[in-house]
Amino acid sequence: MQRVPLAERMRPETLDEVIGQTHLLGDKEILKQIVKNREPVSLILWGPPGSGKTTLARIIAKEVNAEFIEISAVTSGKKDVERIVEHARQNWNLQLRTILFVDEIHRFNKAQQDAFLPHVESGLITLIGATTENPSFEVITPLLSRTRILVLEPLAKPEVIAILKRAVKIEKATAKIDAKSIDYIAELSGGDARVALGNLELSLGMAKKVTVEVVKMAAQKRLPGYDKKGDMHYNVISAFIKSMRGSNVDATLYYLARMIDAGEDPKFIARRMVIFASEDIGLAGNGALGLALNAFQAVERIGMPESSYILFHVATALAKSEKSRQSTEAMGRATALAKQYSEAPVPLWLRNAPTKLMKDLEYGKGYKWQADFKPEKGFLPDELKDEKIF
Repeated sequence: MQRVPLAERMRPETLDEVIGQTHLLGDKEILKQIVKNREPVSLILWGPPGSGKTTLARIIAKEVNAEFIEISAVTSGKKDVERIVEHARQNWNLQLRTILFVDEIHRFNKAQQDAFLPHVESGLITLIGATTENPSFEVITPLLSRTRILVLEPLAKPEVIAILKRAVKIEKATAKIDAKSIDYIAELSGGDARVALGNLELSLGMAKKVTVEVVKMAAQKRLPGYDKKGDMHYNVISAFIKSMRGSNVDATLYYLARMIDAGEDPKFIARRMVIFASEDIGLAGNGALGLALNAFQAVERIGMPESSYILFHVATALAKSEKSRQSTEAMGRATALAKQYSEAPVPLWLRNAPTKLMKDLEYGKGYKWQADFKPEKGFLPDELKDEKIF
């Protein structure tokens, strides 16, 4: 009989057993409230592999007494969703909730994602999607508006160590393993509990006494100098952006090379360059945004390793460009004023007047349809007439 992998055997069954994600599991946080009130809501769980997305979805379904149906967007299609919806209707008639968990939901195309909309809207199914990609780019807007997005963080090293120690205790392993080896397994995991437990299981099966050398043989991998899911990921991308901002081409290309060499998602790098083009170059080089956006589209269509040429080309151009944060700073001031004066009435002379009544009320009075026309009383509401945003 085939044995269930350690990672699956160690999967928590209640929220109290979950290690990590404390920002979502506090007494007043959303997941605790869902379980407490037994009222599931549709969610998109965004986080790196091994951070607990599937586990949390299963726990929610169990705690709210819903049927849990799990599919992967890699192997499932629209017809599978239709069959599940029909099954959910039967559950509805029996007053049983249905939670549909879609792993890697970003792999579904627009038409496939559209198929969820009416059933999520009606409450027939509660959708929980899991993704390692930014939902803003990979999940359609109508679906995002009907779900709550929860960001899961990579597990911190102490959290991975706690999971490993619990596994050793529960498994009552006959092999001995010292603290250094557990620490090394945690370091290798990059915040991925599944990877850590897999390496632990393999190591325990290889020797009666597990050492760091045994772990190295089991994992067949050295300590990463760059971890796509950990602090180094954020540190290097931060250094990359700051080097472009400081117009230091050498540093820009060095940090870019480190990310590419480590296997970073090229679309992630390209997206950051698109943002940078508006945030930091802005009005000093209006063509930078188009260049960066073209780079993102090219990377998306061409793939690696050829996309490296595009990334290095555009990163060099952005680093060498003149910089201006005028529009970025103006955006901040405009946003603050919009929040402070969210109810300020639009001046009558700027209002649209499609009906006679509106014209009688002096909507649009005095406004002339000509370029550079400047109304005598200006464009801003009275409360803001002395404000300088740009």
